[in-house]
Amino acid sequence: MPPSEIDLIRARLAAHPRPADLAARRARIDGLGAGYGLPPDVVVEPVDAQGVPAEWTSTPLAGGGRVVLFLHGGGYVSGSLTSHRHMVAQAGREAEARTLALDYRLAPEHPFPAALADALAGYRFLLDAGVAPIRIALAGESAGGGLALATALSLREARLPLPGCLWLSSPWTDLALTGASLETKAAVDPLLGRAYLAELASLYLDGADARNPLVSPVHANLAGLPPILIQVGSAETLLDDSVRLAAVAGAADVSVRLEIWPHMIHAWHLFYQEVAEGRRSLAQAGAFIKAHLPDG
Repeated sequence: MPPSEIDLIRARLAAHPRPADLAARRARIDGLGAGYGLPPDVVVEPVDAQGVPAEWTSTPLAGGGRVVLFLHGGGYVSGSLTSHRHMVAQAGREAEARTLALDYRLAPEHPFPAALADALAGYRFLLDAGVAPIRIALAGESAGGGLALATALSLREARLPLPGCLWLSSPWTDLALTGASLETKAAVDPLLGRAYLAELASLYLDGADARNPLVSPVHANLAGLPPILIQVGSAETLLDDSVRLAAVAGAADVSVRLEIWPHMIHAWHLFYQEVAEGRRSLAQAGAFIKAHLPDG
């Protein structure tokens, strides 16, 4: 039997292991994203979102007023507009929405709560631009997924209007690293192990409590949050971050949908141009967003 599409991605990742140097790590993830081209109908527009570098992407279908506010992954220390642009644009196409991706500040230069402050600034930028909250999907991948949840919690506590829904892709929601899948999935996750996650958490926390709900929202009271879609691969050490999050959300009477994609690795959406499950999962996310954000 020939190798599956995701197995080919696994082999490529294994052939180019993560470097130790932080600058090289950042260049590696940016290079991964830059290797995927954008379709010719995608329009990219840089913008200053209340002091946060950001960019709009849109396709011809993005005419109904929906906006996806997207927070990239990278463990709070890497990732950028470049690394996720291709995937964000496709998510917007599937949701028939414009996307606003934020280039939030990274640790260790800017530890918690800098990224959260930037995410909140991006959300306020949309409100000030006249975007109705009910037409905003707050979204994030990996660390960006945890950051999206922390943003929603901060909005709730500030009594600001909440977005229409949340979409969380492979979210990292427990920087205390208490999930059982950190061990049970260690042999099949090609990207994230306990030691690496502990390093990332230390750089972002910079002494903050790892159980603070604004860094580990699996420990938060999620009551009052809008509907949530969680997508996670079965081959992720962070699988339990998503499974436990769904239980916490459901127990708080939040409408939550958990999708566990068989054999998928962490952040498999990034490889959607080569992996059919990546395309299908983005289509599912787009359908969820369209179902929860009004058009027109």
